Parts: sequence; structure tokens; C-alpha cells
Amino acid sequence: MKVKEIRDLTIEELANKEQELRKEYFNLKFQLAAGRVESPARFTQVRKEIAKIKTVMKEKETGPKAG
Repeated sequence: MKVKEIRDLTIEELANKEQELRKEYFNLKFQLAAGRVESPARFTQVRKEIAKIKTVMKEKETGPKAG
């Protein structure tokens, strides 16, 4: 997901998306433990998407900075 797409979402939608990604990451960890990970690169992708979402959520909560 691109940052522009993430910025277009509301805070509620961002929270839902973060929840979904956290569940996916949790399931990936179980697959790793069982030795059935199809795409190890997906770990990195999911972590980065969660970080992007958290960053945008924080920006939206704090509002524009006074310069």
C-alpha cells in the first residue's frame, strides 16, 4: 500500500487496517514456527506497512505543525 493511499483513509479505517496487518503478522510467525512460510519477505512488508500506518495516524492526531 502506498503512503498516498494510506493518507486518504480515515483514522478508523487506519486502525482497522493496522489490526488486520497485526493479525497477518501473528499468523506469519506461527507459519515460521511450523516451517511453512511461503514468503519470508512478507514479514518485512507487513512490518513496514504497520509503521507507515502508525506514522500517518500520529500525523493525523497531532495535526499540522506550526512552522
